[in-house]
Amino acid sequence: MRSTLVVLALLAAAPLRARIPETVDGTAIPNYRVIRPGLATAGQPTPEALGRLKAMGFKTEINLRTEKEGGKAEGEPVKAAGLRYVWVPVAADTLSAADVDAVAKVLDDPEAQPILLHCASANRVGAVWTILQVRKGKAPEEAEAEGRTIGLSGPAMLDATKRVLAAEKP
Repeated sequence: MRSTLVVLALLAAAPLRARIPETVDGTAIPNYRVIRPGLATAGQPTPEALGRLKAMGFKTEINLRTEKEGGKAEGEPVKAAGLRYVWVPVAADTLSAADVDAVAKVLDDPEAQPILLHCASANRVGAVWTILQVRKGKAPEEAEAEGRTIGLSGPAMLDATKRVLAAEKP
């Protein structure tokens, strides 16, 4: 009996990290990719998928879409589904170090995990990820390759990524 209580106490004390799926239906969440434990990136989830994020194990959604794309409006249904919603509207012509800082702050918060970071297609997500990786010391070419794997594909976002990185050089 005592050993059972000890095991139960240890299990209760151990941090329980929700597991997020390694793969999902691509029609529900396009370009979905788990890039590290507790972090997945993607394009725009369907309304039905947004409603299932909590059941999938997510605690936070970071949306990089602009207001014109419905980024602001997405907040209410996501919050109603029981998730933390962070909106950092990004466009190629507006991408800034401050945008990347806002995303990094959430990604670095253990209480926010697991996180789904998305935009419309994962292009902007790939740009932000590239910048974050360069900041962590990766070579720009290696970081860009990771960003492209995630979804960085548009020439305008690639130019924006390079613009932000060039402004950060000492």
